[in-house]
Amino acid sequence: MKLKNFLIHSSTTLLLAAGMAAQAFEPLPDKVPTPADNPMTPAKIELGKQLFFDPRLSVDGTVSCNSCHNVMSSGTDNRPVSAGVDGKRGGRSAPTVWNAAFLTAQFWDGRAATLEDQAKGPILNPIEMGMPSAQMAVERIKAIPEYRDQFAKVFGGGDPVNYDNIAKAIATYERVLITPNSPFDRYIKGDKKALDAPAQRGMNLVKDLGCTGCHTGPNFAGPATLHSGEGFFQKFPVVAGTDYEKKFDLTGDTGRHESTKQEADKNMWRVPTWRNVALTAPYFHNGSVATLDEAVRVMAKTQLNQELNEAQVADIVAFLNSLTGEFPQQTMPRLPGTPNRTSFATK
Repeated sequence: MKLKNFLIHSSTTLLLAAGMAAQAFEPLPDKVPTPADNPMTPAKIELGKQLFFDPRLSVDGTVSCNSCHNVMSSGTDNRPVSAGVDGKRGGRSAPTVWNAAFLTAQFWDGRAATLEDQAKGPILNPIEMGMPSAQMAVERIKAIPEYRDQFAKVFGGGDPVNYDNIAKAIATYERVLITPNSPFDRYIKGDKKALDAPAQRGMNLVKDLGCTGCHTGPNFAGPATLHSGEGFFQKFPVVAGTDYEKKFDLTGDTGRHESTKQEADKNMWRVPTWRNVALTAPYFHNGSVATLDEAVRVMAKTQLNQELNEAQVADIVAFLNSLTGEFPQQTMPRLPGTPNRTSFATK
């Protein structure tokens, strides 16, 4: 990209970051944004939940969405990188699916505009779920009578079992995965006893240091004014050449640039949420940092060129812990059976 466009791109990001810092402290909304072409219904949520847990959407019947985004826990697998079909390993850590409905772009690099777009990716990724084609995934689901009946009831039409509808159902289930009523949320809504003194000091410190220039909005992942598909991106690391950069291989993956091939996107990443961050170790796109206190030190140095003392780190970690919300109880769904055959685990 030419220098002029690069400067415009960078300036826009910085202006957004600076302008939204003051609006960093917002409670999590009670309702998630829902696209007009994919309204939520109880039947669609249940169908999506079954598909989310169903390993038959992987080529060998071993990997489901939940394998990497465990909703019984943190919405991740708490591994540096996930294991896909045949034990293959990708290059990036699995982001949490909890509160992903509030993000305006999905994946670490923001290449998917919506949850529906995101749901289509892993199924066809050769390292993740490994299906060779969308048609094969559709045929796999269409071969299950109970799924055919459910798709007909939920979507109607002459051919309801299609790849778009599979993604729509999964995305609909993911939109119920929100964690409200964290100590922080209660504090912001008026319960001044919800945060202890260290967490309050940490809350003020992240604002004073400038962390909320990027970690802003109700999801601490970008301003709430952004629309679907408008990712909120930041360069990481901003400060080049720190000891952390080499130790944790922070620039081996060039981020959004891997998808767009645009020079301005080199080492640009979608700003990740702070919600439930205490539960989603290891940290960063490559899962290279094992603990939250170390992640705080890395961010302070690489993004703000700040060296924090132990007390500052402890206060920030206390505040980040206050962003752990209430997880709605999840139960394992009973998956539709596959009568008169033993396995779909064929390639």
